[in-house]
Amino acid sequence: MNAIRSELHKLASLPSVWAAIAVGLLVAPVVAYLSSSTTLSAIQAGTDSGPASIDSGFQELAFGVVGAIILGVVAVSSEYVAEGEEATGTRQIITSLTAAPSRARLLIAKAGAVALAVASLAMATSVITLTVTRGLLGEASVPLTADTAGRVAGVVVYWVLTALLASGITLFTRSGIVPLAVLILNTSVITVTYLLTRVTALANYLPDMAGLRMFIRELDSPVKIAPLNGGAVMFAWILFVLVAGAIVFQRRDA
Repeated sequence: MNAIRSELHKLASLPSVWAAIAVGLLVAPVVAYLSSSTTLSAIQAGTDSGPASIDSGFQELAFGVVGAIILGVVAVSSEYVAEGEEATGTRQIITSLTAAPSRARLLIAKAGAVALAVASLAMATSVITLTVTRGLLGEASVPLTADTAGRVAGVVVYWVLTALLASGITLFTRSGIVPLAVLILNTSVITVTYLLTRVTALANYLPDMAGLRMFIRELDSPVKIAPLNGGAVMFAWILFVLVAGAIVFQRRDA
């Protein structure tokens, strides 16, 4: 627990982490505001009879995961950034391994810190986003049910697993440039994994596409995957990436 607390303090000291938190808190609510405003205008104009889509508020949270990706990448890549004017021997990883010689313990603590930070971020963002959606749409919004709580839990799990995926990939690259570019582009600009589902049904079992089933109910795909099964598939992918990354981290010089 002390190791996790230490990693949380380390995260809190990084300006880029606070930037990630700001992105995580703002992107989904802003997109939800724009989307809900458009839907409300259509309903008022009579071009849409309502109610809003069952995924209103939740589909925006799929975009907000960008903040979790940044946090997951930075948690690992910051260890390899030179802290002083001289680049040799001044990286944070040297200090981290001195304080915690066990590399396995260090990785477990880092993963725990990332999971706790992202889970809190995801929960806060979910509440804000759904509040914005319901506040704008009013009676046209989808009623709150017991399933809503389950879907929010799905969002939290999805964000945490995505952040851990980002951390795992960064263990291979050491630099945050590649994982940030690939994961953010795939999430917000060109969803390559979604396009692949139009080519092969197997792409539905890629980590992000499977994980979305935990909270998205109207995904445009002929392949139906239950929420729990989608979460299990995503978890298996992330576990594989983290284990592979940990093996590389153990064998490679700091």
